[in-house]
Amino acid sequence: MTHSTPFQFKNYQPRPLEIIDTTLREGSQSSLLHDHQKYFFNQDDKVEIVRALIIYGVKFIELFAPNVSPQEKADFAAIKAVRDELIVQKGYTFLLAHVRCHPDDVAAAVEAGADGLNFYIGLSDIARAHSHGKDLTTIIRNARALLEEIRANYPHLILRFSGEDAFRTAEADLFRVYDEIAPLVVRLGTPDTVGVAMPASIAQRIQLLRQRYPTIDLEGHFHDDRGFSLINALESVKSGMRYINTTLLGIGDRSGITSVTALLYNLYIDKAYDHLEGYHLRASYPINVMFASKLKKLVPSKEPVSLTNRTHTAGVHQKAVLNSATTYEAFPLDQFGVSESEVLLGPLSGWNVIHYFLKEIKYYNLDESIAKQIAAVFKERVYNLGPQDSPTKILIEIAESEFGLSHMSVPERFKDNILQVMDDSKNNDQAHRETAVGLKRK
Repeated sequence: MTHSTPFQFKNYQPRPLEIIDTTLREGSQSSLLHDHQKYFFNQDDKVEIVRALIIYGVKFIELFAPNVSPQEKADFAAIKAVRDELIVQKGYTFLLAHVRCHPDDVAAAVEAGADGLNFYIGLSDIARAHSHGKDLTTIIRNARALLEEIRANYPHLILRFSGEDAFRTAEADLFRVYDEIAPLVVRLGTPDTVGVAMPASIAQRIQLLRQRYPTIDLEGHFHDDRGFSLINALESVKSGMRYINTTLLGIGDRSGITSVTALLYNLYIDKAYDHLEGYHLRASYPINVMFASKLKKLVPSKEPVSLTNRTHTAGVHQKAVLNSATTYEAFPLDQFGVSESEVLLGPLSGWNVIHYFLKEIKYYNLDESIAKQIAAVFKERVYNLGPQDSPTKILIEIAESEFGLSHMSVPERFKDNILQVMDDSKNNDQAHRETAVGLKRK
């Protein structure tokens, strides 16, 4: 079955991969916002996040329908102003409103100046029975009538239609609805709303949709309930899907969805360079740090683009990393803005890193045999550290008070030329490690 698409992007040629970032829609549903009694992103947060996303290279940003609340309506206007301000510098970015198949949502989005409407309605048996209560015939009739009216009155709008819970919807039911909707939209969504899909089912579903609707782009939205959101997004891109929904740090309802930086990072590793066109990859870690600060937390340890992914605590690892970071850092995180490694001084540290820290960073006179003795004493003491204690201070106290170490004489002109810094008096972007000390590899 072949359909033609009536709408074409004005003055914009879609790239091989287009991120539709939904941090301020899907991400706003994250329970993480409740952990610190934040509950919502305020307008200043949203403006900063949107500005960062646009500079990062994202061309499609999904927002709530403005009639969700008066605040969302005001925020939509503020976000649009930021977008308009950056057009000369970064080109056009499309603001998409996430809307029900309901005239009120459409009217609010059109009035707010949305560039497109992302329609959704549950198509699975479960959604029809327990969410909206409509049968397929009613869904088709109402959605088609609304879309035809929009096409007639607002032909410039980008329209997407998603059958929510697509991977628990029978293919026959999905096709029955999409056959009627496809001629009126530019994209068909395949949301894995509750995270049940596996990579093989993703590939199979995309193949069937591509065969049935060859002129329509597909959009993926993958939840992480089983931990597969990233791999499912990668499988979708591999299978020819152009549009992927993401959020910063992968936050969203329940376990969240695909992380934008994790997706681009893995495409880079897989050498899918054409899919990275127009994205400012070195801004990946900075944008993660910025967003984590909004949540009052560190960049999560499971986020690939993080300082944690270049942090080492085991003595054997620390020794090897001092010689060559590639020993335990296989991937080019520096290309994504993680320009430092961090070696944490603690109970697992060996004498090698203690020798390195005391001699190369703090300029003490000592040889390897003394370093081994100091390490033995340090390992006994460090297990008694409290939350406010500093491993570096304990180590220095041991070195000076119990071993009488003295400083080497280092000319002032050389002191600023150290390539590694290991000092917990200095904060870093990942921030405030109270019980360990970082070694940063520039």
